[in-house]
Amino acid sequence: MANEREGQEEAGERRGGTPDIRAQRRESRTAQTYAHFLKDLEQKANIGRELAEKAAQSVLCMLEQRLMDTEAKHLEAQLPLKVRELLQRCPRHQGTAPRKYKLEQFLAMVAEDLDTTPNEAERLSRAVFSTVREHISEGEAEDVMGQLPNDLRALWAREA
Repeated sequence: MANEREGQEEAGERRGGTPDIRAQRRESRTAQTYAHFLKDLEQKANIGRELAEKAAQSVLCMLEQRLMDTEAKHLEAQLPLKVRELLQRCPRHQGTAPRKYKLEQFLAMVAEDLDTTPNEAERLSRAVFSTVREHISEGEAEDVMGQLPNDLRALWAREA
């Protein structure tokens, strides 16, 4: 009987382990993909981890406010889990409908969130957008661009 149980446990481990081990692996993978995203952003913007997290949260929150719900959900589905959490409506905008705003308004709100200048907000926004585009499909990047006005498209678009 004990040998039978051991055989079943060994078979379970070969199929991916116990539920606890699978949960640990999933959490580890979630942390790794989030760390990879932030590391990419840190390198692009030449900033530290704390500012990278704040910039990602602010810029993604503002982007989410500009997208229709279905497009925001499609974008979220392609991002790492912990980045998706940043993309969800931030408390500042919770419960509001998508808003139409131009580049200047977008940058002013990001600058306010990060307590910086609009020029620095633009630089950080470009870095966040570039990092996001690297973590989603080209088709999804085009779908997002299709919902943005021309001035925000320029911020979203890949630099030549």
